[in-house]
Amino acid sequence: MNINNKPEDVVFQPATRISSIGVSEILKIGAKAQALKREGRPVIILGAGEPDFDTPDHIKEAAWKAMQAGQTKYTALDGTPELKAAIRDKFSRENGVDYALDEITVATGAKQILFNAMMATLDPGDEVIIPTPYWTSYSDIVQIAEANPVLIACNAEAGFRLQAAQLEAAITPKTRWVILNSPSNPSGAGYRAEDYRPLLDVLMKHPQVWLLVDDMYEHIVYDGFEFVTPAALEPRLKNRILTVNGVSKAYAMTGWRIGYAGGPRDLIKAMAVVQSQATSCPSSISQAASVAALNGPQDFLVERKASFQRRRDLVVAGLNAIDGLDCRVPEGAFYTFSGCAGVLGKTTPSGKRLETDTDFCAYLLEDANVAVVPGSAFGLSPFFRISYASAESELREALTRIADACARLA
Repeated sequence: MNINNKPEDVVFQPATRISSIGVSEILKIGAKAQALKREGRPVIILGAGEPDFDTPDHIKEAAWKAMQAGQTKYTALDGTPELKAAIRDKFSRENGVDYALDEITVATGAKQILFNAMMATLDPGDEVIIPTPYWTSYSDIVQIAEANPVLIACNAEAGFRLQAAQLEAAITPKTRWVILNSPSNPSGAGYRAEDYRPLLDVLMKHPQVWLLVDDMYEHIVYDGFEFVTPAALEPRLKNRILTVNGVSKAYAMTGWRIGYAGGPRDLIKAMAVVQSQATSCPSSISQAASVAALNGPQDFLVERKASFQRRRDLVVAGLNAIDGLDCRVPEGAFYTFSGCAGVLGKTTPSGKRLETDTDFCAYLLEDANVAVVPGSAFGLSPFFRISYASAESELREALTRIADACARLA
């Protein structure tokens, strides 16, 4: 044993399962933008997927009352009975899906729900089908579980939605899950009943394949879009669907960290095993607040949705007015996913040629002080994502800067 090693001689060896995974590109861009702001740069950050509204007062009041009542201890492993009952009622009332309390799980954010599900079900070599563009954590969580993400590109012409023929062609004997997100982060694309139907018909033919649906943005939809979740649309598949949701986006509770899901009893039990060795129960205070969110008044959701739609229309119109950019109108969420192929190949004022969407986003940050996220971070190029969960004045200024920056390209 060599006891004379210097600190610099010690080489850290990460686990193989995370060797190809890095910190989220969204977080990296946000950190760089914040650093520039601290230097005095007037950076507008349109990268974070976080509502700019505050948590409603009645929800905060419920948290305060819970603390005053001494609800500051450990709770049941995967959710208090009160919160599970509120979730059960929400699923029945809003989605037309009935779950028993032991078919519901609560975790520290929807990301932990996804992690629990993948860790509880995947073995090395298993496959998970993920349409792109996709929320970056889907693929990384699958890889941490030592399975293989199967990425399927879904183009703008198809509304960034997975098509039945694509799904059928991707399924193999190793396929365990398909992950769908509607409305989508990053594209804002939504699956209507008629969009889901052909996909569910494919899954009916492959009983070994389960479906995870991420419904996090269900309350943020526009233009009369009718949200539907697959377990309600096809009850025959309910026993192999995990319906994931949370309070983060609709109720502006990102920091409260509560996600939940409904699914088959055996799956929920297996997920609890994973959670028991990770975080154990979610925050007792956050759970009490979430009961108030789900059981309390919902009228404010209409006003907030209208505000997001005004911002969506502002951003889509502004981007489409810029030569070289092409932005599809999203059905929901608070993101635009705009094509930027028309500016690639051009040269910046400093002489750098823009080869990729990453180059274009770096140019916007450095030269226009606007932080956005390249489509490559979400598995589809050449695009870039804007989060319009910001003040309209800030969005207008950002659009002006983007237009000016594009006009300066040679």
